[in-house]
Amino acid sequence: MSRAWAIAIREYAAFFRLPLGWVVTALFIALSGVFFTRASLAPGEPATMRDFFGMWWGLLLVICPAISMRLFSEEHRAGTIESVLTAPVSEAALVFGKHLAGVLFLLTMLAPSLVYVALLGWLAKPDYGPIVSGYLGLALLGSLYLSIGCLASSLTASQTLAFLATLFALVALDILPRQVSPALPERLGRLVGGIAPSLRMADFARGLINSAHAAYFVILSFWFLAVCVVILQSRRWR
Repeated sequence: MSRAWAIAIREYAAFFRLPLGWVVTALFIALSGVFFTRASLAPGEPATMRDFFGMWWGLLLVICPAISMRLFSEEHRAGTIESVLTAPVSEAALVFGKHLAGVLFLLTMLAPSLVYVALLGWLAKPDYGPIVSGYLGLALLGSLYLSIGCLASSLTASQTLAFLATLFALVALDILPRQVSPALPERLGRLVGGIAPSLRMADFARGLINSAHAAYFVILSFWFLAVCVVILQSRRWR
């Protein structure tokens, strides 16, 4: 665990040594500010961030691939992946460390949005329960998206390909089930629709912390990370 944490701290610091990290953060803050102004500061509307959280999942579809695309692709491109794999650290620690760095960076990007909560509390009297659950849902959703990004990044030396592969995978996971489920029989449609993470995120935005939804995000994240570990182990076997 200590080695995974050391890797996480190193990778987290690397985000701020690259212009990309600052650009992604600035873009995220700017777009989230626009969404907050339009969704949560409408005159005469209830003081809530439900619509704001509902919009944020769309931002994460783009932001998370941008965060994760360099985690392993950069090691492949620089030719350091072999030395990393032969270092006295397990593949699991390496994968979980890099994933944790991505999650920490995402949480850092979310931190400035707490100003919106303070502004909403100053202007009105919001219910803070749905706000807390909304942030929890964003963290779980972001963790899942980043785990898929880690897997895509481990498969290629091109950051562009890693970004596009992650983006297409997220679209397939999140949008296709919602498009297909209405055309299916009711029971099968509910089952297929339940695959879409954004639909589960909607409950968090409404203030509903469902343990089944939380387990879905955690288990699926670990599954993608486990596949990433196996892929890295296969490189060592070769």
